[in-house]
Amino acid sequence: MIQLHRVTKYYEGVPALRDVSFTVEKGEFAFVTGMSGAGKTTLLKILYCAERADEGQIIIQGMNIFRLNPSSIPYLRRNMGFVFQDYKLLPHKTVFDNIALALKVVGAPYGDIERRAYVVLKKVGMENKRHLTPPKLSGGEQQRVAIARALVNEPQVLLADEPTGNLDPQSGHDIFRLFKDINMKGTTVLVATHDWETVKKMQRRIITMERGRVTDDGKRFGRPPAPADLSGAKAK
Repeated sequence: MIQLHRVTKYYEGVPALRDVSFTVEKGEFAFVTGMSGAGKTTLLKILYCAERADEGQIIIQGMNIFRLNPSSIPYLRRNMGFVFQDYKLLPHKTVFDNIALALKVVGAPYGDIERRAYVVLKKVGMENKRHLTPPKLSGGEQQRVAIARALVNEPQVLLADEPTGNLDPQSGHDIFRLFKDINMKGTTVLVATHDWETVKKMQRRIITMERGRVTDDGKRFGRPPAPADLSGAKAK
């Protein structure tokens, strides 16, 4: 489903990712962990085609993203969902309208928009607050809406970048449990996070990064990654 081979990314000549290689199988749930500056966000941005790697190969759902022209990127993203740490919801639009917009941009019929938006909001437990705007919601509720938006086009792959970074522990636990439920229904899930304690409890594959490199792949239990010396590094 997702294959990376020796992926490297530079910022102003400094490597943010260095020879990153791993595969996430279809239907798998995996975490990418590491201290701040390890390269987690850079990695997900490249997978989502928000940025481009300088070296290596990346295959997502059978498509080589190095060979994609810009006009093909929206097609790839239709089969991917992305959850941001800061939600990126439109504050003056209702919960329902935030979800509906994701369907409108792909040309979904109006009847389908109403039905699919309601279904996905019910899936994340937010159907009763669909008429509210994001500022009237808690952080956990806003993240649930962001997840609903990522799922409304029924993506085969869900990427999440520090999705619990702004949440209290209980809300964070609820979000990870929601990801687990989504994965059990067949969606491939890749989550970047430094929330090591929650990751251990989830008992899923853990890909550990340090200073832009993968230092451990597949460990389920153990110690959290040690703080890295980030002097001179610009990984994100």
